[in-house]
Amino acid sequence: MKKEYNFKSAEKNPYARILKRQITINLNEEVLSYFKEMSDKTGIPYQNLINLYLLDCVKNKRTIKFD
Repeated sequence: MKKEYNFKSAEKNPYARILKRQITINLNEEVLSYFKEMSDKTGIPYQNLINLYLLDCVKNKRTIKFD
């Protein structure tokens, strides 16, 4: 490794603002099974599917209706 690095020409990461943040969440077993099945069918990791679904809810401003 070099003793010093020159960062004067470095560019800011354009994807830095869209990085994901790791959290812990408790999910119902039925919900987890559903997304794992979808994962097997689509080849997309189940955590990504959950994130995509929640992102869709945010973008479409979905709200929960309590009956």
